[in-house]
Amino acid sequence: MDRIWQWAWDRYRARYTWAVFAISYFAILPFWLLGAGLVVAFEESDRYLEAAAVAVVGALLLAYYSVLPGASPQRLVDRWAAGEDVDESTALEASYAWTRGTVARTVAGSAVFGALLFAGVGALVGAAGSTCAQYGSVGAALGGVAALINGHSFAGAALRPARAAIAGGTGIGDALPRSRPTFAAWTNVAMFAASFCFAVAGAMLAAVLDVGRHGPVLAVVIGGALTLVFAVPIVVGLTLAPSLRPIRDLTEGTKRVAAGDYGRRVPVVQDDDLGALAASFNRMQAGLAERQRLQAAFGTYVDPDLASRLLEQGDDVFTGERREVTVMFVDIRDFTPFAEANTAEDTVARLNALFEIVVPAVVDAGGHVNKFLGDGALAVFGAPHYLAHHADAAVTAAVLIQRLVAERFGGALRIGIGINTGVVIAGTIGGGGKLEFTLIGDTVNVAARVEQLTKSTRDSILLTQHCVDALSSPPLGLVDRGFHALKGKSAAVRVFGLDHETYTRADLTRQGH
Repeated sequence: MDRIWQWAWDRYRARYTWAVFAISYFAILPFWLLGAGLVVAFEESDRYLEAAAVAVVGALLLAYYSVLPGASPQRLVDRWAAGEDVDESTALEASYAWTRGTVARTVAGSAVFGALLFAGVGALVGAAGSTCAQYGSVGAALGGVAALINGHSFAGAALRPARAAIAGGTGIGDALPRSRPTFAAWTNVAMFAASFCFAVAGAMLAAVLDVGRHGPVLAVVIGGALTLVFAVPIVVGLTLAPSLRPIRDLTEGTKRVAAGDYGRRVPVVQDDDLGALAASFNRMQAGLAERQRLQAAFGTYVDPDLASRLLEQGDDVFTGERREVTVMFVDIRDFTPFAEANTAEDTVARLNALFEIVVPAVVDAGGHVNKFLGDGALAVFGAPHYLAHHADAAVTAAVLIQRLVAERFGGALRIGIGINTGVVIAGTIGGGGKLEFTLIGDTVNVAARVEQLTKSTRDSILLTQHCVDALSSPPLGLVDRGFHALKGKSAAVRVFGLDHETYTRADLTRQGH
């Protein structure tokens, strides 16, 4: 049926309620033809054509009364489909109001029509007045109960294409009030109605065919025929299948979310608890998408690996610990005059160009860019993640940074790099809702002072004795610059310059290039 409704919507749209009326008529006609035929057979008459004609005309009137094509409130949906200026939310609410009205009219109209049809056919075939009254009672019961089997699901499925087109990828249907009864209640009612309806029909057929005279096998045949020909197509095809469509939508939606696709909403096309469930799923999906955007933004301003750990484990993962690390400071030479002589845009562009070199080089070597310091940066190797050869990684990153800066900027931009190895306290500090992962300790201060010392030694890269001692082996290109007094240190610190070109050639030789 879903394909039929979608085809009708795609083809007729502005006249969709008339298409619903036509489809509904042909859907209910077999039931009423069968009912009229049962009455004729029960009275052992042969006036089947006259009874069928009454059923055909009566079912047409019933279908029209139930659907009311082109009438309010469904008229708003037709106008929206025709391209008129109708608010989508109003049109969507009108479609739900139409469904509720259609179900009520179908149940009441089917009970009345069933009574009139069965009593009328009974009179047509010459039944007595009391017998016609009994036929009317049976017809009213069967008509009303039959409408309960699929009235709600049938009307909801009919408006599904229209609601999907109106709501689209928006959330206008998520907050609409939900009607009662719920999907579970409607399902229970439909199952009860189906049991009653086919039990009565089976009993009438058994009486017509005189099952007692022909034996119990005929009863089994009648029951099987009713089940296969009518019960299964009507209950499963027209009642359960449309109601289970939202569940299939949710199943497909969970698969998309599991694959990382948060861009497609589940259509909210029912005003029962299944519609509420679909709306809840959309809100959950929106929350996951927002979390993904926040993680992406967080990873832009914070080291992506650090951001991932914080999101997965919480900020208590960095409560504070002592750890041996290698700290590296990178700073631009004579940047203050450059900033004074150029526009703010040029200044920021120059800094970003440098950090586009620094950050990947540090991260690729296993380090973490802890913070940007104006025209410089602080990087650490060995925290927050353990790194076995953190000193070697820091020197490798420093040499790569120096080479890439020289290739990109030539002599237009010069940098100094200071590297020191030692124990620091690594952890999260802050307050008032703002936290920061940072390093505390003399090791950091010494690295900063050594970077400033590059200005006087005229080295691009300076390493402390502690850093050299922590290396796997002393690198080629290492030049002893002696002991130097550093601000805040009582004892002089021995430093070494590094000829990055000699180091690079030696490294390439070791790699077999």
